[in-house]
Formats: sequence, structure tokens, C-alpha cells
Amino acid sequence: MSAPHTDVEQVEAANTAFYEAMERGDFEELTSLWLTPADLGVDETYHDPADTGVISCVHPGWPVLTGRGEVLRSYALIMANTDYIQFFLTDVHVSVTGDTALVTCTENILSGGPAPAGGDELGPLVGQLVVATNVFRRTPDGWKLWSHHASPVLAETDEEESDDSPS
Repeated sequence: MSAPHTDVEQVEAANTAFYEAMERGDFEELTSLWLTPADLGVDETYHDPADTGVISCVHPGWPVLTGRGEVLRSYALIMANTDYIQFFLTDVHVSVTGDTALVTCTENILSGGPAPAGGDELGPLVGQLVVATNVFRRTPDGWKLWSHHASPVLAETDEEESDDSPS
């Protein structure tokens, strides 16, 4: 694959790198993909990093997490408790305005938890459908994540469909 040349291609590559780091459980790579105050040219010894380029994250069912410490701890926790995860992204849309980019997508997630006691195999695989918005900021080192917000998609069940039927 050739190197991405346009802003949209670069943002798509950064977005893909984020999900691939999660799939590999590569915490160092994942950490490098998030915005830091230094990415914004802020000297952290003179400015409170919490006031500059604060990153945020909302995982499905979680409260809003703000700041590098909280956000990165959440990913460390997820990676430590997920033996297998794979993302199939659909409905990906990238919009770039100046130094900010917005990516919306549907995360079709397949994950497996820890193996049952004494087992060598993964726990049961679970599928989940999530919609996500990823906000990126241009830095001298490329596009970095500023915010990730993911919400579950509620699927209709047969029971819900029958609720509309007359009694």
C-alpha cells in the first residue's frame, strides 16, 4: 500500500491504526496515538496539561473519561480483561476541516473473554454493534486522537416487534 497523501487518507490511516492497536493489545502503540499537550506545543512545566487539549473517551456504558491518565487506564483495563477482540468497521465517514478531523463509523465487534478455569481455549465469543465518533487533531507527528465516543446500538428483538400488535 502506498503512503497516504491527502488529509482524509492520513486520518483514515490513523483511525485504522487505533483499532489495529486495540486488536493486537499493543498498549504502547495505542498510547502514542492519543494527543498530548506536547503535540500542541505546550510546555507542560508551565501549563496545566489538564487545561490544554484534554482528551476524552466514552466506552459503551461507561461515564465520560477525561485526561490522559483516565483514558489510558481504561484501555489498559480493557486490554487486560479481553483475550481476543476484532473490529470490522463499516459506514466509515471522514470529514477534515483545518487541523481537526471527525470520523464516524460502526464498530462490528467480536470479542472473547478469559478462558473458563483450567481451559486453554478462549471464553465464549460475543458480538456487539457500536457506533463511534473519533475526533483527531493534526500535530507535527501526524493525526492524533482527541476524543473517542462509542455507544451501543440497541437491536430489536422479536418481543419488541410483537409489542405493536393489537391485543
